[in-house]
Amino acid sequence: MAKKTVECCSTCCKVEALVSVDERGQMVLPKGVREKMDVKPGDKLSLVSLSCGGKVSCLALVKAEDLSQMASNFLGPVLKDLEGNKK
Repeated sequence: MAKKTVECCSTCCKVEALVSVDERGQMVLPKGVREKMDVKPGDKLSLVSLSCGGKVSCLALVKAEDLSQMASNFLGPVLKDLEGNKK
């Protein structure tokens, strides 16, 4: 049986910071990361998880407005194709 390998996009992913989780399960997003993401007080962040083998192996934070736009950009052409196939 061939061994399954996991590919990683090393050009898009990097460790930005190391954070700690306190006893209430809270973390602080470091100032440098907030500045790079242009996160301001009151902004909403979407927590996106990546699972491998049934276990969450990665968490990503995406500004909610950006996630909405990404979904629209991705799904828009797909929905148009579906509508075109109905005709």
